[in-house]
Amino acid sequence: MEEFLRQYGPIGIFLGAGFEGQTALIVGGLLARQHILNLWVVLACATAGSGLVDHMLFVAGRRFRHHRWVVRATQQAAFAKALSFIERYPISYILAFRFIFGLRVASPIAVGVSKIPTWRFTLLNILGAVIWATAFTLSGFIFGEAVHNFLGHGRHAGRWTLAAAGAVVVIVLVIWAVRYLLRRRKLLAETPAEIN
Repeated sequence: MEEFLRQYGPIGIFLGAGFEGQTALIVGGLLARQHILNLWVVLACATAGSGLVDHMLFVAGRRFRHHRWVVRATQQAAFAKALSFIERYPISYILAFRFIFGLRVASPIAVGVSKIPTWRFTLLNILGAVIWATAFTLSGFIFGEAVHNFLGHGRHAGRWTLAAAGAVVVIVLVIWAVRYLLRRRKLLAETPAEIN
């Protein structure tokens, strides 16, 4: 199991940071605390995954604003909220949108649709990705340290830390699934019935 995590953990963190969010970073921090992964590798993969995906979403908003996928994204309530934040606090918001639940995908698309120059978004996006990756990876690392200290330094401590990492992933997946189902039910309820 540890060998598998060493080989494929960085890829998982890269993809998780780009598409899922902070859970991958917290688990990466836990694995770094167990010396299964290098902390700097976790930070680099998390920063790259987040920065790259958010830049691609920005480009989608900037270059393909009339594509049906982008148009659909702009019709969401989160998009309007993100756009209002961008207009009032452009620099602060670009640095912080990864920390705001529910606006993660809409925000870079909204920045792309706005008049913020590409070079400014690129620099702020990189800095924001570094801040976000560091905050959540170190949270996982510190949590792993606390679990390790609580369990002691025996041979089973590492297994319990990995079990804690697995529990974090399961809890987040359950929360995500419940939220997804509730959102889908709400959308279905709001869709007007077709008139025959």
